[in-house]
Amino acid sequence: MNSSSFISNVSISAGKLPVMEAFYTIQGEGHFTGTAAYFIRLAGCDVGCVWCDVKDSWEVQESQYVSIDQIVKSALTYPARIVVITGGEPCMYDLSLLMHKLQEKGLRVHIETSGAYPLSGSPDWVCVSPKKFKEPLVEMVQKADELKVIVFNNSDFEWAEKYAAFVKKDCFLFLQPEYEKSTKMMPAIVDYIKQNPAWRISIQSHKYIGIP
Repeated sequence: MNSSSFISNVSISAGKLPVMEAFYTIQGEGHFTGTAAYFIRLAGCDVGCVWCDVKDSWEVQESQYVSIDQIVKSALTYPARIVVITGGEPCMYDLSLLMHKLQEKGLRVHIETSGAYPLSGSPDWVCVSPKKFKEPLVEMVQKADELKVIVFNNSDFEWAEKYAAFVKKDCFLFLQPEYEKSTKMMPAIVDYIKQNPAWRISIQSHKYIGIP
């Protein structure tokens, strides 16, 4: 599905966003690993990572559109104060109203994005995970509180440094092995971080402990 299709879908669904799934769990990756959070996974993505583990999120179905008020109401049924908006690629949509309404209710809003689209709204935390399949906007990388680079092969270290050069001073830098290649790539990641200690290791801990 191309970007014009998404624009069309958004225009006919004012006040709604396509939710593939929403669930309460423990953040498994990055800076907030181990923290309880409510995840809102929006449908729709044209980044096209070959190793994506949520390919079901790429396409948008009209039946997936949910009112923003209902999304917020569902988030409030859980005790955690962190809401993570992810995808898919959530920044394909205008998230200003959703973020505003969540924050108005005292919730902290985190967003996980490839950085390929501009940011809307004012999230409390921005995780940018740049992908080679659709390169990020430099302006998005500059807004990152957390840069999380997926390591699929050895060339990804150079890719990681390319975008680390643009981050703000207090941005956290993470290298995360692609799950299916963890055994192969983790030794290289360990060696790289020992030589480049500005980076940290992130793993998909939720997959190891068997939670969403």
